[in-house]
Amino acid sequence: MDRSADYRRGRHAIYKLHVHLVFVTKYRRGVITDRVRNDLEASMRKVCENFEAELIEIDGEDDHLHLLIAYPPKVSISRLTNSLKGVSSRRVLQLNYPEVRHSLRDNAFWSPSYYALSASGAPLETIKRYIQNQRSSN
Repeated sequence: MDRSADYRRGRHAIYKLHVHLVFVTKYRRGVITDRVRNDLEASMRKVCENFEAELIEIDGEDDHLHLLIAYPPKVSISRLTNSLKGVSSRRVLQLNYPEVRHSLRDNAFWSPSYYALSASGAPLETIKRYIQNQRSSN
């Protein structure tokens, strides 16, 4: 089996970098409905494209999201995270969903903190299953 297909190639590097991110809504309010989640995912996929990264998996519950992202070595996790949170927050707040508007009044969708964990080959499938089962584990 050719394992080289798992690696990404850049001009000066061959790499396999993944990060598991968790973003929590401001005040841990349960405002991530299905339609909000769809808009968050769409804007986050676009941010990842702009960073030449790949959003492999995304899911969560009504107050937080888990993301699994493959990214190139030139990308800083903090820059990627700030862009993901900023762009997605602005998008959802612009759409003026009632469930968001009534629960979050200070124009901040996400909590200022985040969780980041580097992930490598062996546990990636485990992390993907964990993210996929977020809503069904309740």
